[in-house]
Amino acid sequence: MSGSLLINGVSVKTPRKFQVSYQTIDADSSGRNANGDMVRDIIAQKVKIELEWGPLDDTTASTILLAVKTKFFTVTYPDAETGGQVTKTFYSGDRSLPSYSWNDNFSKIKWESFTANFIEK
Repeated sequence: MSGSLLINGVSVKTPRKFQVSYQTIDADSSGRNANGDMVRDIIAQKVKIELEWGPLDDTTASTILLAVKTKFFTVTYPDAETGGQVTKTFYSGDRSLPSYSWNDNFSKIKWESFTANFIEK
């Protein structure tokens, strides 16, 4: 992935999976007319970023989790549409961190991966 990934201005570990989706949001009035032609009332264009990080230690996992815990946060990411780095405001969908291993006293939990979706505000 060219460029770096920043959350709230802080560089985070490069994800092993990074996928950007461009979504068109239609108004409820969009649909087919009596002639069968599509009539669209586009109200917004939004971005969704699907991310997956590889194995993480506690500190790295915590840094990312805390950065996306707020209601909204900024993400600077490489954007194919503009051909450069873009900063937009997002919120986070569900986050998942399956455990990789831990020892008997639970002091050194390691995470197999971290997946999250960031949806543009």
